[in-house]
Amino acid sequence: MEKLVVIPTYNEKENISAILRAIFGLGQGYQILVIDDGSPDGTAAIVKELMKEFPGLLHLEERKGKLGLGTAYIHGFKWALEKNYQFIFEMDADFSHNPADLERLYNACKYEGADLAIGSRYIKGGGVVNWPNNRIALSKGASLYTRIITWMPVKDPTAGFMCYKREVLETINLEKIPFVGYAFQIAMKFTAWKLGFKVKEVAIIFQDRTLGVSKMNKGIVKEGILGVLKLRWKTLFTDYRKKISNKEASWHFCRKK
Repeated sequence: MEKLVVIPTYNEKENISAILRAIFGLGQGYQILVIDDGSPDGTAAIVKELMKEFPGLLHLEERKGKLGLGTAYIHGFKWALEKNYQFIFEMDADFSHNPADLERLYNACKYEGADLAIGSRYIKGGGVVNWPNNRIALSKGASLYTRIITWMPVKDPTAGFMCYKREVLETINLEKIPFVGYAFQIAMKFTAWKLGFKVKEVAIIFQDRTLGVSKMNKGIVKEGILGVLKLRWKTLFTDYRKKISNKEASWHFCRKK
């Protein structure tokens, strides 16, 4: 088993069937794990029906209650490591991330030397479509703010479309990534970079959802602002790399540095 796409869901009944079929329709050997946080709209039930059509390829983990994006991904990452997948992807269910770009992220890790490939809106060739001006301003402002505070050389640090080599997720102590929204995405990139993994941005066009409701809220934005400061504070006064890496996988940190 090589490639697993992790998709967290909460009330995505309008999108889930189409996004799953689009990924499988690529014909590139992707398996999918849906992490559903008790969606009251029946998202999980739709996935269960589709599992009959895609046996052994489509998987579902159901959680009780809306527990947050970050914890959903951590749940999915641990599941993927236990099942021995080699390349683990994260993406949204709402088609803001184009399934066709999965292969470009995969190629960056498989053939182009990246340990973590990021689908980036803010490098040459990237962009956004149908996003309101206030969301564009918020996203670009968050990216600039993050780069200034952390010095991380990633132009789209809040991006949520990525491919990890399993070694990255094995090395990071996932239990010590406490955030759930924007800050989770930033912390994962920051940690991979600090541990010496090669991070590569791949240009994508991000398209705002046309169906369903955005999960963005003021709490997520606040977490992002404070989370970046917390990350920077930790690197100033502690050995962040040793604190955040698994002891069992510390060989990679030593080899990289």
